[in-house]
Amino acid sequence: MSKRHNSKYKLDRRMGENIWGRPKSPVNKREYGPGQHGQRRKSKISDFGIQLKAKQKLKGYYGDVTEKQFRKVYDEAVRMKGDTSQNLIGLLEQRLDMFVYRAKWAPTIFAARQIVNHGHILVNGRRCNIASAKLSPGDVVELGSKAKDMALIIEAQGLTERDVPEYVAVEGPKATYVRVPTLDEVPYPVKMEPNLVVEFYSR
Repeated sequence: MSKRHNSKYKLDRRMGENIWGRPKSPVNKREYGPGQHGQRRKSKISDFGIQLKAKQKLKGYYGDVTEKQFRKVYDEAVRMKGDTSQNLIGLLEQRLDMFVYRAKWAPTIFAARQIVNHGHILVNGRRCNIASAKLSPGDVVELGSKAKDMALIIEAQGLTERDVPEYVAVEGPKATYVRVPTLDEVPYPVKMEPNLVVEFYSR
């Protein structure tokens, strides 16, 4: 799995939400924060704190990408025409590792990144091992020959906790990236607020 396999649930505890909608999340049992002071009454959060939490939650959801990578995506979203928050979500959903996750070829975004890094994914017939590779509408993504029989992928395809969204068309070991989604099309298990992320970076 990924190097964050054991610590990824700490993000759930820190945010107080089951951000990936996983049944094993500790938040399902304990909604308070981690540590000995986790159950203390929380003080009022400042506007900056609210914006920071929104940014950390969105960044964490996409496999806890580095701050440098996330800021790069934001800067690209700003340069594009239209609503920056919508552009940000669209760019994050164009990542190859997220597409593999959306196609239900991996149980978690961390596993999806590993599948890509290990060279099990083909994009338009060519092997691609870059998790952050940007897809375009019409691109065809395919599982490699070894990946088709991997227990991890077979298990992920049988998960009932999430469905394949409409902007991903899956046909067996192949899937097509239909279009760049809008915010309301993305199946987040919890409420994401990219507008607060934009406010955070535009301070």
